[in-house]
Amino acid sequence: MNELTIVVIDDHPMFRQGVVETLRMEPGFSIVGEAASGEDGLNLIRSLHPSIAVVDVNLPGINGQQVTRQVANEKLPTKIVLLTAYDDIEQKIYAMRGGASAYCVKDIEPESLARTIRIVANGKNVIGNEVMDHSHLGKWISHNIENTVMSFDDPGESYQPLSAREMEVLTYITRGFSNKEIASTLGISHQTVKNHVTAILRKLSVEDRTQAALYALRRGWVRLYQQDKVKEE
Repeated sequence: MNELTIVVIDDHPMFRQGVVETLRMEPGFSIVGEAASGEDGLNLIRSLHPSIAVVDVNLPGINGQQVTRQVANEKLPTKIVLLTAYDDIEQKIYAMRGGASAYCVKDIEPESLARTIRIVANGKNVIGNEVMDHSHLGKWISHNIENTVMSFDDPGESYQPLSAREMEVLTYITRGFSNKEIASTLGISHQTVKNHVTAILRKLSVEDRTQAALYALRRGWVRLYQQDKVKEE
């Protein structure tokens, strides 16, 4: 097996160092770079094209979910292993729809992380302790979108329809765009986008952008056309 090149992206120096040192001890692994922010990490992936990027979800600037989607959108060859302190189903669905190859909690054992990286390098997906091929992953995503019980499961009588512009903004939120990227794409100000996002969250009675994205996906309001096409190729 060829040597696996790896970058580690995490804003906590001690944790990042621990991951780097752990993986450096593994035969067949080569740590070729590390970064402390989403922007720096994405640039590292673009320049080095490592086999694997181990990425923290909660990064300053653009977060790990956004890094994942950008890597997928640019069709970069790097496979993303997301690490997070939050083990919830909504984040898992969002991550795997976005193109992540694995989603792991940060208390993962070192040997399990190394095993996950090797599985991912061989073309499989890992969510927690479950290993999936592409077909199984698609079924897992569909099943969990349909069956996840969330606080915003039914808007009921309080639901207020979104405006056409709000639906545009929601579409880009679902595709992982930042407010700045949405503003640039739609030709509106950053503050206007923030106002639309606030209105969307209020109307859907959800707490954050991830919940809004899952709400739209579950109801078929938004399809990730570009991302789905990439996965089918």
